[in-house]
Amino acid sequence: MVLAAALATAVALLVPTAARAAEPAAVTATITPGAFPLIRAGQPARIEADVTDHPGALRAIADLKADLAKLSGAQTPAKDAPVVIIGTIGKSAAIDALIASGKLDVSKVTGQWDGFVQQVIDNPRPGLEQALIIAGADKRGTIYGAYDLSERAGVSLWTWWADAPVIVRKDAFVSPGANVQKPRVKYRGIFLNDENPALYGWANKTFGGFNHAFYERVYELTLRLKGNYLWPAMWGKALYDDDPLNAPLADEMGVVIGTSHHEPMMRAHIEWERHGSGRWDYAKNPEKLRDFWREGITRKGGNESLVTVGMRGDGDEPMSEGTATQLLETIVADQRKIISEVTGKPPEKTPQVWALYKEVQDYYDAGMRVPDDVTLLFADDNWGNIRRLPEPGKTRPGGYGVYYHFDYVGGPRNYKWLNTNQIERVWEQMKLADDYGADRLWIVNVGDLKPMELPTEFFLDYAWNPDAIPLEKLPTYTRDWAAAQFGSDHATEIAALLDGYTRLNARRKPELIDPSTFSLVHDREAERVEAEWADLERRADAVRALLPKTADDAFFQLVWFPVKASANLTRLYIAAGRNRLYAAQGRLGGAYVQADLVETLFKRDAELTRQHDAIAGGKWIHMMDQTHIGYTSWQQPDRNTMPAAVRPSPPRAPLARIGVAIEGREAAVAGAAELPVLHRYGAPSRWIDVFDTGFSPATFEVSTSAPWLKVARGAPDPHGDARLEVSVDWAVAPKGLAWAPITIKGVTNSFTITAVSDNPSRQPAKGAFVEAGGIVAIEAQHHARATSVDGVTWKTIPNLGRTLSGVAAYPTTAGPSVPGKGPALDYLIDFEKAGPTDLTVFVSPSLDFWGDKGLRYAVSLDDAPPVTVNIMPDPSERAWNTAVADNVRVLTTRLEVPSAGPHRVKLWRVDPGVVFQRLVLSRGPLSGSYLGPVESVRR
Repeated sequence: MVLAAALATAVALLVPTAARAAEPAAVTATITPGAFPLIRAGQPARIEADVTDHPGALRAIADLKADLAKLSGAQTPAKDAPVVIIGTIGKSAAIDALIASGKLDVSKVTGQWDGFVQQVIDNPRPGLEQALIIAGADKRGTIYGAYDLSERAGVSLWTWWADAPVIVRKDAFVSPGANVQKPRVKYRGIFLNDENPALYGWANKTFGGFNHAFYERVYELTLRLKGNYLWPAMWGKALYDDDPLNAPLADEMGVVIGTSHHEPMMRAHIEWERHGSGRWDYAKNPEKLRDFWREGITRKGGNESLVTVGMRGDGDEPMSEGTATQLLETIVADQRKIISEVTGKPPEKTPQVWALYKEVQDYYDAGMRVPDDVTLLFADDNWGNIRRLPEPGKTRPGGYGVYYHFDYVGGPRNYKWLNTNQIERVWEQMKLADDYGADRLWIVNVGDLKPMELPTEFFLDYAWNPDAIPLEKLPTYTRDWAAAQFGSDHATEIAALLDGYTRLNARRKPELIDPSTFSLVHDREAERVEAEWADLERRADAVRALLPKTADDAFFQLVWFPVKASANLTRLYIAAGRNRLYAAQGRLGGAYVQADLVETLFKRDAELTRQHDAIAGGKWIHMMDQTHIGYTSWQQPDRNTMPAAVRPSPPRAPLARIGVAIEGREAAVAGAAELPVLHRYGAPSRWIDVFDTGFSPATFEVSTSAPWLKVARGAPDPHGDARLEVSVDWAVAPKGLAWAPITIKGVTNSFTITAVSDNPSRQPAKGAFVEAGGIVAIEAQHHARATSVDGVTWKTIPNLGRTLSGVAAYPTTAGPSVPGKGPALDYLIDFEKAGPTDLTVFVSPSLDFWGDKGLRYAVSLDDAPPVTVNIMPDPSERAWNTAVADNVRVLTTRLEVPSAGPHRVKLWRVDPGVVFQRLVLSRGPLSGSYLGPVESVRR
């Protein structure tokens, strides 16, 4: 059965869409006219290469041979097997001969950095009828050509790093045509950072440290991902210093080594502690620092590198309290002098980068400049929001780049444990970078690398060719990624799981969740969040049961574990919140049940980690060692700490008394209370919880005299508390407002809860969102009309944000629009009455990448003049902390509704880069729920 499933998966994985099958050099499971048999009847093609080619290219070619052996199940090709000829232009006699004969056209790749061509050629040489040719423009071009073919034939890039199975296949054919590829972004890389304790523990256990055996795996993965640049692990580690083979191996394999934004001149931070002398302060210790830097440039020798220039304070801190522009200009000038002296060449002959990270951007904003050959590396705010970009069309020889984050140590909270990065948000931000010409260098902080597999591959794919992933193809990216790991049979469902857990985690990083995050009394928020996670868990279990055993290790680490662990942590904190709420309400039995649940879920977290340590025979032990429960500040706790669980002391003489809690308020009811309104177009029901104040099941009777009011009693919870669902029979309910008492009678006490219904006599306008109880909530993509002006149009980015999607205007390089005259989103709303209402707009926490006036939009009601809103009205660190922690900015504007009935609310484009997620109109303060009210009824 497992074998049958594996074979079905193999066939499904290799069958491309009709569009893909028509692409040049597409790899298919069925033969087409002129196709090349890469694998036929289980026999792989022979690989031919010139032994004089680059050693790094020969490594990748050897990997291709091994990959084809795994795919075909045959270790050695037959002597008469079809031939793949692969090599580097100018380093392979066979490739050069094909070019000289005119049989291979390399005009589109010659001289193109990292470029390659794959093409089926007839009669490439005497006695050979057909061959697949892979020609690299340079060493890495050949490497990418080899790995690209392997990937498209069915070998996951994550075969080693995530145990994705290689499924044996009988046939694989390469269709005719030339597949020509070259990258958009020149340097495309990852930064291993914040690597203690997880990556540190795993690397030491597996390899004995961050040595060449470890880095060989990192380099290979980087190249398979079509990356070419690495900032190595640096907290207490030094690539050059820790193992003398690390750097030469990188150069041989084709990976450009750099050092991070605060480690200049090819020296790791820890090396100053090991070998430096005096203070890390150029104003007071310049000679020692120059000697230190000189050794870094000397040591790198001829290794291909991108040298970081500039300086930050010791330990990745600011260099000074002020903006030390003159000092930093002196530092860069002195560093370039060292580079020139050591290399014997003008400094511009050595690639350099200046990272405008944190306060260093202030120097740039204050007017500091570096020579034009130095790449300016702009940065995000550590939370995925790009801080600055070049002016559209502005160029410089060194170009511009972006340093991005999937992981961070710092305020308002570390986030290091699991993937919380939506590829949709990465797309939206990095499209800005591409649109504005920041295409020399893209590097992303991936933390421990695992479990950032999906966003890391997406980031590097997008860096390679942004045009290949337009918005229209974004929804299929995760599905295709899932198919590459597990086959296409369950790829759609696996993609939904990946996108689903990432969206829920992105709402608020797991490290930021606490017992008060999700409301227990408003909008049924905690229950809705729990239900979302429970649904993902159920579906993850179902898919896991269907996959072959050979895919289980990969599915566990890539899908099942993050879903289960994230769900468990969220449920843990909700239970802790309920425990505290119930204790405060005098709900003793319920408080004890929730305390027990907190303990169970905390233990479950440790058990899940133990299971992760055990997969693949213990291959990934320590990789989930990152602490994530019990934060009390921005810094991670030393160990996971269970949230405090309250167990109130029972009364000395317990009485048979009941208590009541109702929707919309935290305090227990004292005798009588009124439920939130039941509106015909609002929430279908309101709840009342009835509980025993001791440890017995609640004993009570409930009644109401209103014939239009329905009170349904649900099954008791584990302690015996009961929830009553109160709803209205609208067919017989009175028009307008009506009140009806509900009597809840216990053995020794009773309560009166008043239900309020609102049954409007007027029918709402067709197509309008209906105000109910003073609230209208709308997802941004559910507009009635989207107006384009001068080629600027609105596009929906699916899955982006906290609830459904994001809506933004494109192209982003279009200048500002005049409020009231530019593109607009139009929402039809049926209001209950005239009067003031607050329009609260939820936008992604983007930053002013222009650096002058903030990012703006405008709002209007009907034909009233638009009101312009800056999405960053408060530039304080406190406001930024709130925005990135909430993963949204919330802006409120007062509007005046002229009359009851339908009206149009408009959101106007002013500046590019604003992403709308949802809007809420309210007659009073919004409830205390984190996500806000559920979307309103639309007629």
